[in-house]
Amino acid sequence: MERLRATIRDIPDFPKPGILFKDITPVVQDPAALRLAVDHLQKPFRDQGITAVAGMEARGFIFGSLVAWELGVGFVPLRKPGKLPYDVKSISYDLEYGSATLEVHTDALKPGDRVLIIDDLLATGGTALASCELVESLGAEVVACAFMVELDDLGGREKLDRWNIHSLLHF
Repeated sequence: MERLRATIRDIPDFPKPGILFKDITPVVQDPAALRLAVDHLQKPFRDQGITAVAGMEARGFIFGSLVAWELGVGFVPLRKPGKLPYDVKSISYDLEYGSATLEVHTDALKPGDRVLIIDDLLATGGTALASCELVESLGAEVVACAFMVELDDLGGREKLDRWNIHSLLHF
């Protein structure tokens, strides 16, 4: 994991003063680091009966689709409003700086599906919580949430206490 930790770049004062942004772009640009991240994100779930992986727009698409590929299951995109062309179910939620909405196709998951939710980073947990609730609103079961990075001081894990959380790196 130290290889991954060393690849993540700190960007001070982004997106606003006082924030130290953890930039995962160098990880996805480095084939060995990307392979390491994907391998460790999916490894604990190989024998968990996962039937789908869901990922949040946009960086969750990168890791989620690769994890789905490795697990041999489909990928379900959780998107910003207006991006999905079919019937959608939506959930709105609060963020530390406003509100947001995620959508999923109504036929993307069904009762009995066992879903792994993937994103690059767990911070305050608002997006991850909304993602879990959106997946469950379709009748599917959230088996776990997996993140490459968890920012421990922001308390996101506490919002997700109903689910198994797997994070590769803690800052």
